[in-house]
Amino acid sequence: MSEALPAGSAPELLQSQDGYVATLTLNRPQAGNALSHNLVHELDRALTALAEDDGVRVIVIAASGRLFCTGHDLKESLATKSAEEKRQSNLRCNEMMKRLVDLPKPVIAKVQGTATAAGLELVSSCDLAIAADHAKFATPGVNIGLWCHGPQVAVSRVISRKHAMEMLLTGQLMDADTAVRFGLVNRAVPAEQLDAAVQELADLIASKSPYTVALGKRGFNRQLAMTRSDAYDFVAEQIYRNFQAEDAQEGISAFVEKRKPVWKGR
Repeated sequence: MSEALPAGSAPELLQSQDGYVATLTLNRPQAGNALSHNLVHELDRALTALAEDDGVRVIVIAASGRLFCTGHDLKESLATKSAEEKRQSNLRCNEMMKRLVDLPKPVIAKVQGTATAAGLELVSSCDLAIAADHAKFATPGVNIGLWCHGPQVAVSRVISRKHAMEMLLTGQLMDADTAVRFGLVNRAVPAEQLDAAVQELADLIASKSPYTVALGKRGFNRQLAMTRSDAYDFVAEQIYRNFQAEDAQEGISAFVEKRKPVWKGR
């Protein structure tokens, strides 16, 4: 169950939907959208539900206020005295991040402001990320004597080893243009164009076969951990499986007949 919020408090996670696109909005602007225990729980609960929702094909993770996410809630962490409770809290956050990666639906991070520590881990765990051109990124744990252990897992899997180590060792803020160059985000756009850029990308992906997208995302992540030879053996089976799908047959027929395909999701 969710942790009880004070009477009159706004929910820490907002959820909305436009067509096939669902948006989860971090809603703790007064705390830099830091990942409280409750917010992590709410994100995990929402992602679990959306994974099974046939009416959703793409998920956007956004944030309210000036900052995207400043990482774990350090005030909450200091107030947690039990070492085991802290360990369990970290494990729950790790499970949420893994669920995000393993989700059968593509997830886009809409980064309107600074993303640091576990906030950058959240961005890096998404399949795609579009940022406002004033957004900044960092793994600043080293500045306060805390290595960004969790964030390094996600960050080191989307950018090069040396770039990841530079971020982890210096703790310095990186601008959006550098984040694009390093591969942390797909592109940076003027802040006033961020909503439209994310919506256009989400709608484009949502127009594809949900079966093919889910199969492709799972396969993409699995083959990354394989040797080149094993990856080719794996995708040979994936290609055969994909060709047998109703959506593939429909897509090929629609292409030949010069019409728009009607996806069945299987």
